[in-house]
Amino acid sequence: MEVLKWKIDKSHEGLLLREYLMRVKGISRAILTSVKFDGGKLLVNDESVTVRYQLVENDVVEVVFPPESRSDWLKPENKPIDIVYEDEDVLVINKPPNLATIPGLHHPENTLSNRIIHYYNTKQIPYTVHVVTRLDRDTSGLLLIAKHRYSHSILFQYQQDGKINRRYQAIVSGKLDKKASILDYPIDRAPDSIIKREVSQVGKRAITHYQVKQEYEDESLVEVKLETGRTHQIRVHFSYLGHPLIGDSLYGGDTSILKRQALHCHKLAFEHPITKEKLAFEIPLAEDINVSIKKSSSS
Repeated sequence: MEVLKWKIDKSHEGLLLREYLMRVKGISRAILTSVKFDGGKLLVNDESVTVRYQLVENDVVEVVFPPESRSDWLKPENKPIDIVYEDEDVLVINKPPNLATIPGLHHPENTLSNRIIHYYNTKQIPYTVHVVTRLDRDTSGLLLIAKHRYSHSILFQYQQDGKINRRYQAIVSGKLDKKASILDYPIDRAPDSIIKREVSQVGKRAITHYQVKQEYEDESLVEVKLETGRTHQIRVHFSYLGHPLIGDSLYGGDTSILKRQALHCHKLAFEHPITKEKLAFEIPLAEDINVSIKKSSSS
């Protein structure tokens, strides 16, 4: 997807090229700036133009993207990735637990992004990693990657508009009084930690929808939908209720059977950024969470 090409119809005649690319085709201002200054091209009928060109019916617009650069710290690592779906624009991955999505201060290596870059190299895919739906290191499940910057700009806007639908499964301690509810509690950074979050009236609004799917002796399986995307939102909200996620040591969960929070993204649905096809994926609950349920039920 290094070159995009469209033929202008009557309905878009008279638009400036900038308006057409940004408003109609979803190309961000940052991408247009990169095309202009980093070696890309804007062509109409094979002639170089500026973004101020006024379109005429039957014009053929072509955008040639400059090569994508990769950060020096993003080193390829030859380790497996579980690909659920792939085409030339997007990648859907089933992320295992205990694996950071992107490199950071505490996890500079052995991240999902390192593995993806190695995969790109083996397949001669000339892009860097564009994470759309990031998961915490210890959270497992479906994760969406945009393969190139154009796909990413559209999917990023989808996410801002709430058009990417994710469902999580979590095992929480105890049995909830309400079997389905909406948790609307603001979240802020805890004052004594750079990592931990807490419910706070000075925090940002955070809304979590949940429904109890199954109850065990001392735990409950809940399905969760996020209306907002605050850091650790699911974990913070259930801990605040007095029902922390099993395995979540940061927020008071029982770690005797599971050593990571029992949180798994099992459903992902979105409109394809290029074809506009409706895509939906579902995977089973992660095996280590299943094992912990069986152990807990038999103890």
